[in-house]
Formats: sequence, structure tokens, C-alpha cells
Amino acid sequence: MADYYVYIMSNRSSTLYIGVTNDLLRRVHEHKQRLTHGFTKQYNIDRLVYFESGGTIESAIAREKQIKGWRRERKIELIESVNPEWKDLSLEWMEPTAAMAKSVKPVIKRGVSVQRSLQADASSEGTVKVFSRQGDSSRSLP
Repeated sequence: MADYYVYIMSNRSSTLYIGVTNDLLRRVHEHKQRLTHGFTKQYNIDRLVYFESGGTIESAIAREKQIKGWRRERKIELIESVNPEWKDLSLEWMEPTAAMAKSVKPVIKRGVSVQRSLQADASSEGTVKVFSRQGDSSRSLP
């Protein structure tokens, strides 16, 4: 079963974009390179500030809709629970290579990643497993 990702991207002025994908590397690359027309290109949404992985496409879409329905303050709480400085998380695991110039897919570097088990019930709360060079930890998120 393929993993599906719910992700939040932002820009310098903290505009938020929430999306779902089955290929987070490709999708982040598309946003950063402004390859897709629409909201993210118009507002230069180029920073991955949060993501969750796991589950089915149905549970990922339900979670995306749940987060989109939240007030901005709650979305910010979610982001800051794992990324208080709003760093671009893709910089932690992407590195430029000569091959990248020929390919749309970036290379994953060892480092920090965030994974979440998506629940079939979008209203359920879960635990995020944070993997880093300093060790693993689990956190409950809204």
C-alpha cells in the first residue's frame, strides 16, 4: 500500500496551503519550482512547514479536509507542535544533485522526518512520531 501525505506549505508572509499527495518529494519540488499554476504559484508558496504520512487516500483526504476546516490559529498550533521555527522541512532531506537537473524527483538525505498514522476517522486525534539525529520521540497533536 502506498503512503499518502497531508502537507502544509507556506511562504515568507506565512500564507498557508494544505494539500494531499502520494509523492511528497515530487510535489514539494513542483511547488518550489512553481511548475503548477494556481494558488501556490501566485503566492510563491515554497516552504514545507508540516507533513503527515500513512493510511489510505480516503483517510488522507479526510484529514486534509479536517485541517482545512480549522481556524488559522489551530493550524499554526499544529505546525508549531513539530516545527516551532517554521523551517523549510524539505531542506532537511533534500540535497541538490546533478541528477536532479535531469529529474523531477529530489534525493532524500538522512535527517529529520515526521510521520503520522492517519486514522480513517478524520475527527480522531493521533500521535506524530518525530525522527531526528538526536533520537525518536512521540507527540500528541490536535
